[in-house]
Amino acid sequence: MIRTYLIERRSWLFFFVSMQLLGFFIAVLDPTLSVKGMLYLNLLSSLLFIAFISIRYRKEAPFYRALKESDEQLSDPNSPLEKIVHDFIEAKQLSTEDMIANSEVWLEQEKDEMLRWIHEVKTPMTAMQLIIERIEDPSIKESLRYQWLRVYLLLDQQLHQKRMPFIENDLFIENIFLNDIISAEIKPLYTWCKQKGIGFDLKLAATHVTSDSKWLAFLLRQFITNAIKYSNNHDISIHSYSKANQVKLEISDYGRGIAAKDLPRIFDKGFTSTSHHQDQASTGMGLYLAKKIAASLHIQIEVNSNLGKGTSFILTFPSKNAWLALTSM
Repeated sequence: MIRTYLIERRSWLFFFVSMQLLGFFIAVLDPTLSVKGMLYLNLLSSLLFIAFISIRYRKEAPFYRALKESDEQLSDPNSPLEKIVHDFIEAKQLSTEDMIANSEVWLEQEKDEMLRWIHEVKTPMTAMQLIIERIEDPSIKESLRYQWLRVYLLLDQQLHQKRMPFIENDLFIENIFLNDIISAEIKPLYTWCKQKGIGFDLKLAATHVTSDSKWLAFLLRQFITNAIKYSNNHDISIHSYSKANQVKLEISDYGRGIAAKDLPRIFDKGFTSTSHHQDQASTGMGLYLAKKIAASLHIQIEVNSNLGKGTSFILTFPSKNAWLALTSM
């Protein structure tokens, strides 16, 4: 800060040094003036100038330091210039705070409108499902079921994405029977799986986990639909087991796999793939949302994949005691 202050006041320093040199030059040229006396005068004036600069620095430095470190409160102004700067920054800060407040209100309204729209769309979606079931042509029925499912999954993803900022207030931790929740997620995907020749190999050695059923269902939905999306004519295995007093759930497919260079980025928002960059089926949101939800549920995710051979997602659940410890903190 001292260096910055001296650079800012370099015009003062230049003027002072110039006057000192001018006085000394005049004393050399004018025989009536004592050179020693002028040097003594220069020494005294230099000491006074140093004291003056030190005092000014101690008075002005807090204001400049507060300007540099924007998270600090500005000190009271000590000069007309500082007051102008202080008033300008204060006015800008109030204006920015008002703009942020208005933006937050607008975003909250947009979120509420989106949630209301999603809930309203569910009514015609249900009606469409009933209409589809009345269609007699099997090929048309299967095609419409698949398209209906795609729309349903996208709406569901949007709904949970909008609710996610408040997930901590929406958790209800309970003992969940894995077979029930996984079967409930697989059942609506039957048409899609039939089209792609995909079945499920379900082996649940560990039968129960401690979690929130609603958010866990959405989390599993992302991994299961992801496995279906990138697989063809191969079963998807879903296995659970206990290890080190924790339940692990492994969801494995034998689809196209993930390139090693892409693995560190698959949970990034909007990331799809570098090896299949033209793939229009992926939105880059499913795994991003899954990672966020898993963090709130204290579920660890491990990924193993080989390009062209398949991908495994391993979910490690916290134990009941771990949940009790977390909720009591």
